[in-house]
Amino acid sequence: MNPAAIRTIYKAFGLTIASDIALPELLRETDQACDADVYIEKADLTCAWNKRNGNDDYYAFDSGEFMLNIDGTGIYSVRGGNRISFSPATGAEETAVRLYLLGTCMGALLFQRKLLPLHGSAVVINGKAYAFVGDSGAGKSTLAAAFLRLGYPLLTDDVIAVTLDRDRVPFVIPAYPQQKLWQESLDKLGMQSERYIPLYETKYAIPVTSRFCKEPIPLAGIFELAKTDKEATELRHLQGLDRLPTLRHHTYRPFLIAHLGLEHWHFSTSVSILDRVSMYQLRRPAAGFTIDDLVSRILDAVDEDAKISHG
Repeated sequence: MNPAAIRTIYKAFGLTIASDIALPELLRETDQACDADVYIEKADLTCAWNKRNGNDDYYAFDSGEFMLNIDGTGIYSVRGGNRISFSPATGAEETAVRLYLLGTCMGALLFQRKLLPLHGSAVVINGKAYAFVGDSGAGKSTLAAAFLRLGYPLLTDDVIAVTLDRDRVPFVIPAYPQQKLWQESLDKLGMQSERYIPLYETKYAIPVTSRFCKEPIPLAGIFELAKTDKEATELRHLQGLDRLPTLRHHTYRPFLIAHLGLEHWHFSTSVSILDRVSMYQLRRPAAGFTIDDLVSRILDAVDEDAKISHG
């Protein structure tokens, strides 16, 4: 029997995904009889994990396969760029199971398909994609949410899939119409947490269907967000070789690069991306800053870039 005929088909990252588990975060494919690019299937992975995990409690690698074990949630396998298997732990919440399917597992699958995943959010400004990257707590999703409130469409949150066209021009591929925001971010943006689905601790799923861009958009700029002890916001234009380690650092799950044998590919792809985009570091005070100030700084930089490129 064709697996696509008995599974729900979704769309994300430019891929059709046939899944054994409901993925309400994703857009449903209108043609439920179509062949899928990726299959997500429930399976018993206990024996496979016990054979391969070695000394690592969380990850295992074997001939291009990536395995992940999250205590209390489940065991996952990603292989061939087209198949994710999962074995949920007894009593595991489906929300938690999906979190890793659409996070770390999807990041590994994108690597296997030679799509570069960055860790952050991306929005569309004046027809171009702009990525916000940074360490945990830097404010990537909060900043993207602020742009959404101003009418700028969302392309992706958490995992930014970048592909190169035939001319090596980087494009951001849309993910799915949802953000994940902490309670602190909701408070800063004046949003009520009781309206949204809790994911874990005080983080919530925020649907953004009406403000979601469904088409790939050329990547024009990358903003690295960082905290500073200074009182004022600082914007610095990054140039030259400084940008390569920055891009690697903000690659999604960068430890996968070496384990999947993708060092050369990651380097050449990064060079192609940086040859075409502007990169900035936006340092903001750890406390007392306003999100409006960050938005204004970014829009000014985008406008200045446009003037230079058209000049």
